[in-house]
Order: sequence, then C-alpha cells, then structure tokens
Amino acid sequence: MYTNPVALHLAARAALRRMLASGLAFDAIDAHYLYPDGVAAVRLGRDFGLPVVITARGSDTSQLPHYAVPGRLIRDAIARAAALVAVSAGLAEGLHALGAPREKVTVLRNGVDLSVFQPVADRDAIRAELGLDGPTLLSVGLLIERKGHHLTIEALRDLPGHTLLIAGEGPDRAALLALAARLGVGDRVRLLGAQPHARLPLLYTAADAMVLASSREGWANVLLESMACGTPVVATPAWGSREAVAAPEAGLVVEEGTPRAIADGVRRLLAAPPDRAATRAYAARFGWEETTEGQLALFRRILGRAA
Repeated sequence: MYTNPVALHLAARAALRRMLASGLAFDAIDAHYLYPDGVAAVRLGRDFGLPVVITARGSDTSQLPHYAVPGRLIRDAIARAAALVAVSAGLAEGLHALGAPREKVTVLRNGVDLSVFQPVADRDAIRAELGLDGPTLLSVGLLIERKGHHLTIEALRDLPGHTLLIAGEGPDRAALLALAARLGVGDRVRLLGAQPHARLPLLYTAADAMVLASSREGWANVLLESMACGTPVVATPAWGSREAVAAPEAGLVVEEGTPRAIADGVRRLLAAPPDRAATRAYAARFGWEETTEGQLALFRRILGRAA
C-alpha cells in the first residue's frame, strides 16, 4: 500500500515527459481518488508546474486516512491541490474533517447515462428467460465485504419466497455461497458472476428492487442505474445514499446496515412499490449534463479563464 504513490508518480512522470517531448501540452492534472492517485498527482503538479484537481470518491476519505502513512500523504495532497471535488455532500464533509477549506471543495454528484440505462420493453420476457416467478432482489458489485452482500443474503431468512440475484465477482464468492447454504437460502441466491455492461439494464429491469448494502460509498452509480431502469432501491445509510434516494419513487434508505433492517426495508418497499415510470422519471434528473458543466466551470476557474 505504502509504495503505490511512489511507483505511480515515477511511472506517470516518465510518461508525461515523453508526451511533452512529442509536442503535447497540458494545462492541469485531473486525479480521481485521493490515494494513491491524488498523492501522485500533486507530485506531478510540482514537477511540471501544473494545478491539480482531485476528486474524492469514498473510502479514500472515510477509511484510508485512518492509516498513518496514507493519512499523512492524503492530508498533504488535500493541502497542495488547487481544488477538490466530492461526489456527494456527505463526502464533502469528510474532506472538511480532513482539513480541506470549504471554499476549496466543490460537490459534483455522479450521474447516469440515460441512453444506456433504461427500462427494457418486455419485462415479462426477461423474467421468464431468467426463470423468475416471485419477488426478485438484485445486488450489483464486487464480492467483497464492504459491499455487504452477506447482509442481503442473511436478510433472505426474513423474506420467504424472495430470490436474490448478485451480479459481480470477487474473492468472497465461496464464502457467500457457503453462507447461503448454511442459512438454508442457497436455492434462492444466484451468483451471476461478472456481467457485461450491456446486460445490466436487463437485470435491473427484471428485478423488483435493487439492494445496496454497502458500508461505505461516496455516491454509488448502481443506485441511479437501477432507478433509470425503473427499479426502486433499498440502500444502507452510506455516504451519498440519502442524497441519491431522496423521494419515495426512488426507493428508501434504511436506518442501519443490518439484515433485519434490510429485510424490513424490502418488505415496506414491495408492499407499496412506486410506479416504475415514476422511478425512471426521478432518475432522469441525474443525467451527466449538469455535472459536466460544473466540472468545466471548475477547470476554467483554476486556470483563470472566463466562462
């Protein structure tokens, strides 16, 4: 972990020198994730005399700063960056707690590509293809503890007749399968593995609800992707969740990340589900246009250019 910023800095510096020698020119450096990328970026900024913008996205603000060396380097990068971006207001507060002045932080939320993520016309046909005939939950994300798939699997004990589809791959696959078998819900949990991006709208459309049980998220893309396909969400209260799920037609955010709370949230949502067209209309407010304009305005400001 500790050598990553050094290695990234040295490799990027050599690449930048080659690009500059070939005639390319740069006005600024745009880095995403405070560590190691942001740390390496501010060093590149110093090397080449360029302003640096760093976007914070989640655990780089909530978790990594608790480690001694990464924490020190992250705080130094925050101090040296020309500007900082947070993908949610909650994440911005995390940056302020790490010493970032408020005037240095801009909130530019994540968005969703509404042309890619949209309801698939024949939902019944998709569900038939997948062999679904009852309430269906979908979780999307790496199979790692932070994503909380184990919590959703445990919640199935209190959700008889519900099926859980999990799209994603990762080191916890065997453990999740073992957990489902031990709890007696193995026949209702289907690990689909990594899915092509183009197939995700079909899975979102087929589901009755998407469950995000993460312990840490800046602003989870999967929330907007699901809603853009007409499927409401049940989310745990990670950073950004309440900002993304801010109306009944979007779904709901449970009070705590526990199996019981997730099961209760699913029951409440599916007892009176929102109209799927209304869920899609809610997501349509979160296209990328506004965020893109905000990003351009930020770059213009740090470069001293008029809009």
